[in-house]
Amino acid sequence: MVFAHPYFLLLLLLLPVIAWLKGRRGAPPAFLYSSLNLVEGLTGLRRSRAGAFLAALRWLALAAFIIALAQPRLAKSTTEVKASGIDIVVALDLSGSMMTPDYAVDNQGVSRFNVAKSVLKKFVAERPDDRIGLVVFAAQAFIASPMTLDHDYLLDNIERLEIGTINSDATAIGDGITTALNRLRNVQSKSKIIVLMTDGANNSGKIDPITATEAAQALGVKIYTIGLGNADIVRRMGLPDGYLPAMDTLEKISAMTGAKSYHGDNTEKLQNIYDEINRLEKTESVISKYTQFKELFPWFIGAGAALLLLEVLLAQTILRRLP
Repeated sequence: MVFAHPYFLLLLLLLPVIAWLKGRRGAPPAFLYSSLNLVEGLTGLRRSRAGAFLAALRWLALAAFIIALAQPRLAKSTTEVKASGIDIVVALDLSGSMMTPDYAVDNQGVSRFNVAKSVLKKFVAERPDDRIGLVVFAAQAFIASPMTLDHDYLLDNIERLEIGTINSDATAIGDGITTALNRLRNVQSKSKIIVLMTDGANNSGKIDPITATEAAQALGVKIYTIGLGNADIVRRMGLPDGYLPAMDTLEKISAMTGAKSYHGDNTEKLQNIYDEINRLEKTESVISKYTQFKELFPWFIGAGAALLLLEVLLAQTILRRLP
């Protein structure tokens, strides 16, 4: 148990002093006699302890109220929250071409989308101290998860993503960057970064990618770009080059913001890209402590009130004094 205002407990030291002074003064007599010795042998009178008992109840009530002023409480739990000072928004492409199965996992063809989700979840798990948000884009851009330290919530939102959730007929990279940038605009942090994952070129949206990047540059936001797609497999499948990322644009975006651009054309390389971003974006952790308290002062107030009520009841009934 701890006290929020322990200095109030010093008032307890005054109670015995006040009680002693009050006892020296004595209570005013109810009746005046010349001497009790004249009738002592006849009546068997003895000193009553009722007054002392009632006084004790009052002092105990005062002590309970003083303890309540000190605000006793139980510390139920202490939680440490670490914040790295880095805020990250991941902008993930949900266009239809992300279903192209040109990645391999255990010698099985896997779509770009499923591999991207898998490595993204691992990236989130490895950065528990960062606030991370998620933006998805295809023909339009939307917020899939606000920036949060609740990574279980974020991982659930990543798991729910599916191609076709939004219009997947086009790729609006500029809108994706802008939407991610809006999440970071008014955030106070040591470092702000966007991780942009796409497998195509910008062919939709209201904002050009370079214009959006200039805004990021002005706000001091780094944009790491990751191009998805394996050129050899795409061509063997007879698909057009539109199924491959526009790496020249992605490289320019990253260069303008002081970040790096990557081409993750296989599963292992894509995982290594996220590992490198992890190493590049590290800062010292800031630890905040939060303690949950259970307040006990109502119990002491209740005890003090009960003692006062008991004193009043006894003083007016079985321990009533005359006159």
